[in-house]
Amino acid sequence: MTETAQVLVVGAGPVGLTLALDLGRRGVRTLLLERNAVASALPKMERCNARTMEIYRRLGVADAIRAAGYPADAPMDVFLTRSLAEPALVHLPYPSVREAKAEIAAQNDGRPLEPYQLISQYTIEPLLRSLVEALPSVEVRFGFELVAFAQDADGVTATLADADGREREVRAEYIVGCDGGSSTVRKALGIALAGEGNIRRLRQALFHAPELYARATTGQGRHYHVVQPLFPFLIVQDSTRDWTLHCQAESDDEMLPLFERAVGFETPIALRSVNPWTQHLLCAERYREGRAFIAGDAAHLVIPTGGLGMNTGVGDAIDLGWKLAATLAGWGGPALLDSYETERRQIGLRNVAASRAAMQGRFAGWRLATDLDEMARRFDVEQRKVTEILGIEAGYRYTDSPLIAHEAGDAPDPDDVRYVPTTWPGARLPHVWLADGSAIQDRLGDGYTVLRLGASPPDASALADALRATGAPVDVMRIEEPVARELYERDLVLVRPDLHVVWRGNTLPADVTHLAATATGTGAATMSS
Repeated sequence: MTETAQVLVVGAGPVGLTLALDLGRRGVRTLLLERNAVASALPKMERCNARTMEIYRRLGVADAIRAAGYPADAPMDVFLTRSLAEPALVHLPYPSVREAKAEIAAQNDGRPLEPYQLISQYTIEPLLRSLVEALPSVEVRFGFELVAFAQDADGVTATLADADGREREVRAEYIVGCDGGSSTVRKALGIALAGEGNIRRLRQALFHAPELYARATTGQGRHYHVVQPLFPFLIVQDSTRDWTLHCQAESDDEMLPLFERAVGFETPIALRSVNPWTQHLLCAERYREGRAFIAGDAAHLVIPTGGLGMNTGVGDAIDLGWKLAATLAGWGGPALLDSYETERRQIGLRNVAASRAAMQGRFAGWRLATDLDEMARRFDVEQRKVTEILGIEAGYRYTDSPLIAHEAGDAPDPDDVRYVPTTWPGARLPHVWLADGSAIQDRLGDGYTVLRLGASPPDASALADALRATGAPVDVMRIEEPVARELYERDLVLVRPDLHVVWRGNTLPADVTHLAATATGTGAATMSS
């Protein structure tokens, strides 16, 4: 008997789980597959950035992620040191989550609503899985592998195999490969990866060192770059009791002595695992083929420096989820799903480039210094390009998208590492605190929102009616706070479900039906405000 689902998601890492969570919240019947019988026991990713935490807040899970992750009072500092037994050569302080949240609460300047959160992959995966499994429209199956699939005009037929090799058939309307760098879905589609592959081979070792965090003379933080042979790089994990070491060791046996020398004093240490990994800077040439899509590491592979891997994948998931749901609900036009590749591949390429720049700053920058003073000076410059990139994380803008009503004139530069709030079409809507203490993002529904801003904004009912005529969900919000009008720059702003701006203006365009068609993927528009 052939099983059915609306969307088949292959791969239950953080990206696949996030996509399933979004689809499930929207009532889409989703089957989520994972070939491994249990969640990953490796840390892998270790930080959700500000934009990812905003996304998780929209999905209702940010508090659960913070409760499971790195303590709210723990500093996020970064160090260059000769060992953890010595004072730092360079100390880059960064606020704890509690301090960062207090700073956000005290300001109303458009900065992101949520700060970062350090959480290891072996923590976030089972947490997200438990939340996804609670959704009635989602079924999660671990220990099932995608063997093959075929498309036709109406859907996808997939063959799955369980751990014993028993096969079964699933019929879905769409399939999404969130199945990692060796993606079965991508390979089956014949989609190539372009860029730089096999750049450098390293090893990651996981250690249990329960006293190290509190006893480190260098100080408490999250990253420790150690000036010793092979330049060991130590990362504290979310419990502060486990650590990872990354370096170019020749063998697994070297990892424990390297870690002990980097620590530099006697403390309980137990080696948990050693795993090789290879650095790549690659992006898929396409993100879609018919009814099949790829997301996350299946679509782009970056070097972890800068933390743009999983976070870029979560952005993929939140872009694709609402578009699939809208198409399945019948109000999304053909350009809606076409726009996924247009929007997310440009971000994949942008983040691959940002990851390359971060890598060059480390491997061709401060590490080549001839003395410690020069190394410290270079590190102070280059490391900030890795840890102070809020503009890359939250300031990206979708250009050339068929869903955006593009403006004439010079757009703000989306490649700046500094975050500059803007409502230029295609940008993410900046956060604003309202007079009642609520965040505007928390007031937006799961559909489109027309914001009416300022003391006497024009009526927007014609645009709302045009959107509703397509079947799309839409709310109209009156926001009188002057700070919102100042930050948002126009009297009217149309925001789509993923918080990106479709259009803005001081009066409605003459053809609101055309604008509604653009927003919902049934047409395109070019108009000035």
